[in-house]
Amino acid sequence: METYYTKWFSPRLNREMEIKVWGHAGRPVLFIPCQDGRFYDFENYKMTDVWAPYIDNGQCMVFSIDTMDLETYSATHDARTRICRHEDWMAYIHEEVVPFIREMTNTRNGWEGVPGIITFGCSLGATHAVNLYFRFPDAFDGVLALSGIYTTEYGFPGYMDEKVYQNSPVHYMDNLPGDHPFIAQYNRHKAVIVVGQGPWEIPDSTFRLRDICHRKGISVWFDIWGHDVKHDWDWWYKQTAYHIPHVL
Repeated sequence: METYYTKWFSPRLNREMEIKVWGHAGRPVLFIPCQDGRFYDFENYKMTDVWAPYIDNGQCMVFSIDTMDLETYSATHDARTRICRHEDWMAYIHEEVVPFIREMTNTRNGWEGVPGIITFGCSLGATHAVNLYFRFPDAFDGVLALSGIYTTEYGFPGYMDEKVYQNSPVHYMDNLPGDHPFIAQYNRHKAVIVVGQGPWEIPDSTFRLRDICHRKGISVWFDIWGHDVKHDWDWWYKQTAYHIPHVL
């Protein structure tokens, strides 16, 4: 499996950020690590084994980045400061990582335009992946999200402002006008949101988001697994293997 590592100083975050790529060609997939995670978690937690057949045959390239959760969702200081830092990270992804992915994908495939980037994550990584997918449909045309929470209540309990709101899919999707042009874009894309109902899973926000999308006619596959399915890597491997063919 071909790999590539790089890093650059991010003007948005005012710090050096690292990124690693697995694969030589194919559709781009952006992996968001779990809470407080690093770019190398895709490999260290052996998610590479699940994606390997698709990476090796040139169907996809996986790009893995660092989170900023230690300064945002996991921190406990002033909520406004934390959500502004989170927005800096979102801007880093949209304004720095996305162009990097597009350029590398075009070069490797001999394309002139990347059709779109698939976001992928588990747990809090799924939370971020879904938020990116719904906020930036011009950049992201697919998502595979496992065991996420789709409100900001998890990281910002009892606090709401305009920046928190725009990172809380259950809230902003509920208020999306029925004639908004994003809806037509979503319906041309492929979205899979998965959750179990066993130990450590919190499926309530997935159910809320499912109802919102159904009511607005937004095409998303909400795949609800059983009460034996827990919030852990063993199940995420199975769910990922099952759904990769659909999102690719």
